[in-house]
Amino acid sequence: MNYAQTLDWMFAQLPMYQRQGKTAFKKDLTNIVAFSKVLASPEKRLKTIHVGGTNGKGSTSHMIASILQEAGYKVGLYTSPHLKNFTERIRINGKEIPQQKVVSFISQHQAFLAKQKLSFFEMTVGMAFDYFASENVDIAIVEVGLGGRLDSTNIIVPEVAVITNIGLDHTQFLGETLPEIAFEKAGIIKAQVPVVIGEEQAAVKAVFLEKAKAVNAPIFFASSAAGSYKTDLLGAYQQNNAITAAAVFQFLKGFTVSAKHIQNGLLQVVKNTSLQGRWHRLQDRPLAICDTAHNKEGLSLVLHQLKKQHYKQLHVVLGVVADKALATLLPLFPKDAHYYFCKPAIPRGLSEEELAKKAGEFQLTGKKYASVEKAYASALANANQEDMIFVGGSTFVVAEII
Repeated sequence: MNYAQTLDWMFAQLPMYQRQGKTAFKKDLTNIVAFSKVLASPEKRLKTIHVGGTNGKGSTSHMIASILQEAGYKVGLYTSPHLKNFTERIRINGKEIPQQKVVSFISQHQAFLAKQKLSFFEMTVGMAFDYFASENVDIAIVEVGLGGRLDSTNIIVPEVAVITNIGLDHTQFLGETLPEIAFEKAGIIKAQVPVVIGEEQAAVKAVFLEKAKAVNAPIFFASSAAGSYKTDLLGAYQQNNAITAAAVFQFLKGFTVSAKHIQNGLLQVVKNTSLQGRWHRLQDRPLAICDTAHNKEGLSLVLHQLKKQHYKQLHVVLGVVADKALATLLPLFPKDAHYYFCKPAIPRGLSEEELAKKAGEFQLTGKKYASVEKAYASALANANQEDMIFVGGSTFVVAEII
């Protein structure tokens, strides 16, 4: 198989949560443990930092990687989902895994993957660990996919664990309350491994303290740290992520990382890691911004940032996936904006008709479009130079216009 055929096989034959939703989710580590044995346990040959949480874990992972790159280390970075290309998920010093490596890895293990019925995410995690180990990275930053306790990445024993914050997202898998979700996220806390909690939240603090105490893990709440940091990632909400990323280096042993490395790393995140989709400027006049935030907590921060902007009229290109709790998300959006409702081009995408109907219940009005591309084109055509366009609601909406 060539690269395109390999990806088609991965997407079509095996469950992929991002595309299919709940039917592709597996609450079990059996497959990844079995795959790790086939691969000769590459995760045991890696030093890692494990990053989980509801919001900001992707940005925080990229920040940590950038800081370590500034300190001169060879840094693996595993994140999900990808925006444009599958290879974005697996990088070393910002460079994506070569397509041929993807092809050869799947070809070599295809029989096992099919027989064992590994999920898309499980095989990708195995691929990342194998690639990082074979390339002898100094350290790998590993972002949790979903939850923590039963996430496929949770076979690692990291140098430091990070949990950014807790919000109500993926409740169909992780629990209906913040403490229930925190319990799942706290599953990445390992015996005697320091854990950095990004935000001290009263509703869940006890959950983290209890787990850390049970496994004798040093725990630190980064939001209690003094100071602030500048970063090239736009959006005031990135300040919490920067503080969290910087706090990791109080606990990371065996690596020489100075205050200057932290400062430079936070200022060079995009250059060092190629991160996209966070308060991402698409164009000027009219100013067009997109952001991948897609749950209540993330969208609250992004929309708060939006209120600080100066514009004559706001145009919002909005699309979501079908399993989102719209009753908690739609009230966050301004009623005086012009809306362009659209469906992201994945099976889980909510139809533009259904989204427009639901949005109308919250006095959000606009026109419907069969694709993100058509919705964005209409927004550009209708907006004056003094206006502003915001594109968001889903990672997949952003992916289609970046």
